[in-house]
Amino acid sequence: MTVSFGQSDPGLRRSNNEDAFIIISEADLLAVADGMGGAAAGEVASRIFIESASALSGGAKCQSEQEALVRVQDIFRSANEKIINHARQNPQCRGMGCTAEVIVFTSQGYVLGHVGDSRTYLLRAGQLKRLTHDHSVVQEQIDQGLITPEDARKHPLKSVILRAVGVNEQLALDLIRDKTVPGDLFLLCSDGLTDMIDDSFIKDILSRPLTLSQKGTQLIEAAKSAGGYDNVTVVLGEVK
Repeated sequence: MTVSFGQSDPGLRRSNNEDAFIIISEADLLAVADGMGGAAAGEVASRIFIESASALSGGAKCQSEQEALVRVQDIFRSANEKIINHARQNPQCRGMGCTAEVIVFTSQGYVLGHVGDSRTYLLRAGQLKRLTHDHSVVQEQIDQGLITPEDARKHPLKSVILRAVGVNEQLALDLIRDKTVPGDLFLLCSDGLTDMIDDSFIKDILSRPLTLSQKGTQLIEAAKSAGGYDNVTVVLGEVK
């Protein structure tokens, strides 16, 4: 069982918000989507993803890891098909897509689906761990030792992602699953947060003796204080 909080902000440089999120408490499901595409297409893509998560949440908690795994896969598969079909039927939306995170909790663990450069973190016993690996050009360069994470934050190609929902018929989905322990704190976020503040600052805020809503608000305010160049969305889920 989790207690959750979510908040999204357009940031300081954009007039629209292409991020979206959903919290479905009865299904212990959290999701974040960050749209991409011209005009308002990014907003459409992230909205379609969140609508798919809502429609396929099942309306109740998963009783097994296998059930949660199928639910996460179904959400990504359905959203991928719907975004592609929408773009085909609406030429002005061609090229749209979204990055996305979906986590479904069971009585003993979780299943996390990940595509793109939105991220999921876990704070456990005072230690912050990033659970997801960015599908991006700069992440590949970091992996090859060509640049540092600090370099990546200022890199001209930092927004170039290698995977997105709604771009290809065959979607390569990362699936992460593990057990949970009481007190685990999960953070799902768009890159509008992680492009602005580093992991040590995120850990510092998540470790403060605050409510979930206060932590979420402080994360967003920190991203805006650092420039707020992009939409920023945070969703927090604490295991009880």
